[in-house]
Amino acid sequence: MRTSRIRLFAATGAALAALALTACEDGTGTEDEGAGTGTSQPSASATTDTPSDSAKDPSKEDTTSNDPAQAGGGKNGGNKGAGGGGTGTGTGTGDKDDNAPENRVSCNGSNTTVDARPVPRPVNHMLITVKNSGSKTCDLTYYPVLRFDEMQWVPQPIEASKPQAVVTLAPGETAYAGVLLSAADGSGDGGDTAHKLTVAFQGRTPNSDGGPSAVPGLPADGVYYDSSMAVTYWQQSMADALTY
Repeated sequence: MRTSRIRLFAATGAALAALALTACEDGTGTEDEGAGTGTSQPSASATTDTPSDSAKDPSKEDTTSNDPAQAGGGKNGGNKGAGGGGTGTGTGTGDKDDNAPENRVSCNGSNTTVDARPVPRPVNHMLITVKNSGSKTCDLTYYPVLRFDEMQWVPQPIEASKPQAVVTLAPGETAYAGVLLSAADGSGDGGDTAHKLTVAFQGRTPNSDGGPSAVPGLPADGVYYDSSMAVTYWQQSMADALTY
């Protein structure tokens, strides 16, 4: 029994000696693994807050910028930003064209002066003259709607006088309409002498309201008319207005 214990101690001592020798050879020492994992502290490299590569090296920094010239990514984004700034200095739509149809106004009693007077030739005719006294180009559409005194009917237009285009007046320009007052052969009826004339203007559509009317003066002895009275469409020239 004693001999067995001696042999056991001897074997144990040999094993411990071999273990110690192995530990010394591989550089780990004789530290117990369980104790090492429980008490070891983090290494310096783990606890020290070192700057990232992008912070130390400017070439690795984030190129994202709040500069609008660089928005959109890289060089191309910068070019687009510069181009956008350049277009901002333009004048936009440019000068307004008063002669464009959408910029013209209707001629009426508020922006024109109107004159009405009988003419010697052709006989029994009267000439209406309209001058643009406003600051904008205006359109004279269709024909004037005439009313002498309190007459209850409207003189009909002479369709043969209808122009190919709307008569347009720049400021200071004039246009005309001719009025056949009575039949030269006396075939008209219901003749009367008028002392007041109202000239109404039409709008963009036939028989629509074109704005305020005009009341030009008439000769002191009045103007004679009968049921044959008719009026031309607005004309650009006086000769055309007195042709019919």
